[in-house]
Amino acid sequence: MSDSSAIADRVEIEALRAEYSDAAMMCDYNRLASLFTPDGVMRWPHGDLEFTGREAIAAVGAQREQHVEYLVQTTHPGFLRLDGDTASGRAYIHEIIRLRDGGSHMNYAIYHDRYQRTPDGWKFSERVYDVRYLDTTPLAGSVPHPAGDAR
Repeated sequence: MSDSSAIADRVEIEALRAEYSDAAMMCDYNRLASLFTPDGVMRWPHGDLEFTGREAIAAVGAQREQHVEYLVQTTHPGFLRLDGDTASGRAYIHEIIRLRDGGSHMNYAIYHDRYQRTPDGWKFSERVYDVRYLDTTPLAGSVPHPAGDAR
């Protein structure tokens, strides 16, 4: 593989990671699921949860709406190892979540990823969400109100 091919692969995988966070924050669960291979797996060990396949991944995202008022996820680049048409890596995450029941979460986590090159570009074949720090103290902030809103 040429250096320029490796650079292109790295840029594409970083774009994949960024699109995942964007799809999650914009509640676009079909787009989020499309970022996985057809048999891709999403695992959340802290909740003993696993979702296999695009349909299951999209469905769990849609279920999130029942519980989550809003989510802000910031992804920070991490380690990436290319190996031909597969790759593995980590991305570092900071999330702020307000739940509909009034609860909240602020966490730091690591995504442990496996990637597969497909005819449609790089996709996740596996994404494991490894929470390293969780704070359930109520968030002190609030959603800003539009200009001119008397609230």
